Amino acid sequence: MSDLQSSVDSHKQSAAEQRLATPEGRLEFIKATLSCWLGTTMEYVDFALYGLATGLVFSKVFFPNVSPKIALLSSFATYSVGFLARPIGAIFFGRLGDRKGRKFVLVTTIAMMGISTTLIGFIPSYATIGIWAPLILVMLRFVQGFGAGAELSGATVMLGEYAPPKRRGLIASIIGIGSNSGTLIASAVWLLVLMLDDEDVISWGWRIPFILSAVIAIAATLIRRHVRETPVFEQEQNELKQLQTETVTQSPADTSTSIASLWARNKAFFVMLGLRIGENGPSYLAQGFVIGYVVNSLDVSKTVATTAVFIASLLGFLVIPFAGWLSDRYGRRIVYRWFCFLLMLYAVPAYMFLETRDPFIVGSIIVIGMCLASLGIFGVQAAYGVELFGVRNRYSKMALAKELGGIISGGTASLVASELLNHYHTWWPIAIYFAAMASIGFFTTFFAPETRGRDLNAVEDAI
Repeated sequence: MSDLQSSVDSHKQSAAEQRLATPEGRLEFIKATLSCWLGTTMEYVDFALYGLATGLVFSKVFFPNVSPKIALLSSFATYSVGFLARPIGAIFFGRLGDRKGRKFVLVTTIAMMGISTTLIGFIPSYATIGIWAPLILVMLRFVQGFGAGAELSGATVMLGEYAPPKRRGLIASIIGIGSNSGTLIASAVWLLVLMLDDEDVISWGWRIPFILSAVIAIAATLIRRHVRETPVFEQEQNELKQLQTETVTQSPADTSTSIASLWARNKAFFVMLGLRIGENGPSYLAQGFVIGYVVNSLDVSKTVATTAVFIASLLGFLVIPFAGWLSDRYGRRIVYRWFCFLLMLYAVPAYMFLETRDPFIVGSIIVIGMCLASLGIFGVQAAYGVELFGVRNRYSKMALAKELGGIISGGTASLVASELLNHYHTWWPIAIYFAAMASIGFFTTFFAPETRGRDLNAVEDAI
């Protein structure tokens, strides 16, 4: 499919542009942007806290009676539980989001995530309650993932449907800034926690970041309760009501068209799935597994990895919007393709030079990896995903595709990498695995359409 920029008629404003033309609409846009940023920040505070804790302390707190490598493997297995819950949440909440609206779901999911994350900070250790400790951790991790399965996609849809077409890439990239903010906050708090003695970190210090995350959850929930529904969804609902009023008896042909349109969405679904695999797997290896690897296997200081994550998060406030702007200027597909290609080139040299154990080199590799996999490519993916799908099933289809891709790649990446390390005792299988996932995203772009500037009220998919 050719560039869809021309699909936005020059004589007809989009639903987002019509609302932004009024002072009230601009205020609603600001509130929606703030609520999406805070919500995504909350989600990534959750997952960054958990990822950092998994690599640094959870193996000792919840799995103290096994070898260090098996404990790390067990910790990342628990980490993967959240990803298994995400597609279930995507199906459940995604359908609600398409039927009842984006706002209804996003208020529910942020509250669910905030409660479960805060409660993790109160779980007694294995030494206190035995096997119940990791079991409670798994349960809360599942609830956390169930809410998160619709959070990221819902916030992406809301922001994308609020944004004017010509700046959709830049504005939708704010979702990436939210994820980056969450990672930044988590790593900053962890840097403070790591100033404590090791015994204090293991006994009580690790709990502080989880408990403090409640502040963000409360703020995001309060703001979201006062956000108006997206202009695209409102227009779609108004058109459906008008259609039902004008044609009281709808013909069977109209119903079959809807079914045909539903089947046609499979193409966009698999494209989104491939794009997600190419981003999410390398992302979680770059900011999750690598921390446990350099700390536990290479004996690099904990502060090196945490400081690198913090620096990368600071750079993300420039990298993410720049990537979104590039996609507005040159197109979603070509920018996404280049990020995936750079990740393929990065994989082998990165893991090779980690073996030097030099703090500067190790930190630089983590920073570069996160800027490519966790920040830049994510800044493009937000608008791309929203534009791939038609309005009536956008939330549910995009959420399911992204979360399934998350399981296939990100949810299992640290677990697979840990097992590869445990089996081969060297870095090169992990590097090959990293490059293979990035290559899936790279080759998917050759089957993906260009969607820049697409009319989001179109019922059909972009492919």
